[in-house]
Amino acid sequence: MASAKNANAVGSVMVVGAGIAGMQSALDLANSGYFVYLVEKSSAIGGLMSRLDKTFPTNDCAM
Repeated sequence: MASAKNANAVGSVMVVGAGIAGMQSALDLANSGYFVYLVEKSSAIGGLMSRLDKTFPTNDCAM
């Protein structure tokens, strides 16, 4: 999306899925001037990203 604010943005958007793509989409839309509702079915956001600490363990406490 363009980095400039969209002066014509009116309304709200619902982003379904709070994985990496959903979170980035929500941020881009919010920065464009839309009201954003981010919806996730599980109790945590991040999607499959939260499982990567098991695949690539680093022994730091980032989670």
